[in-house]
Amino acid sequence: MQWNYDDFTRAFFELTKIDLSCYKERQMKRRIDSLINRHNYKHYEDYYRALVTDKVMLTTFIDYITINVSEFYRNSNQWDTLKSDIIPMLLEKHDSLKIWSAACSTGEEPYSLAMVLQDFLPLNRVKIIATDIDREVLRKAKEGIYLEKALQSLPKSYIDRYFTVKDDLYIIDENIKKNVEFRQHNLLMDPYPKGCHLIICRNVLIYFTEETKNQLYLKFRESLESNGVLFVGSTEHIIFPQKYGFESVRTFFYKKIQEE
Repeated sequence: MQWNYDDFTRAFFELTKIDLSCYKERQMKRRIDSLINRHNYKHYEDYYRALVTDKVMLTTFIDYITINVSEFYRNSNQWDTLKSDIIPMLLEKHDSLKIWSAACSTGEEPYSLAMVLQDFLPLNRVKIIATDIDREVLRKAKEGIYLEKALQSLPKSYIDRYFTVKDDLYIIDENIKKNVEFRQHNLLMDPYPKGCHLIICRNVLIYFTEETKNQLYLKFRESLESNGVLFVGSTEHIIFPQKYGFESVRTFFYKKIQEE
């Protein structure tokens, strides 16, 4: 009997611990079917066997399905809110900060964060953890080398201060690089960092099922300190944030409600 989509997702989970059933099925199935056709495989099982035997193909597949799209200072008005309202609010209560950039892709988000924070306090008083499930994007993030288009939303003052240009490539300053700790992490399976004052997880949750999102919101809450803030993407409003122990403090920013 030929494999169906569920057979493929079960086998893929055993291989990688990436649970495709937590993603919206219609979107994910369309992406995988497109890849299968592109590589001229007829069935899910044939394609799975190819992934098992070809590490390069497997890496490319993971990169494709985890939808790595990023840029510095993406949705700049939200970063402006982070600078003007959220960081000052956190620093009223804390003289050092622990921040987690979840699903960080190729590093533009945590590096943007480090640049912004350096306007407020020395980076030796900040711990930035940046995680992603994809080893290849983490490798690129650690290199810290970008095309100009990745910086199109970044204020020029940051580009001038924190990048050198060589052969049309933008190389990030070592002092910014060394203040971001990159780790591989599976949002669906692995333990979450504890004691965070700010968690940034943007433009990722939209790909998950409602049940999975509900679970992740609760995990994020447990990962935050009291009055810590979750910063989500521009299409990821949390409906009834109180259900998860949050309250909205600004659009796309949710504060953990103080426990009684």
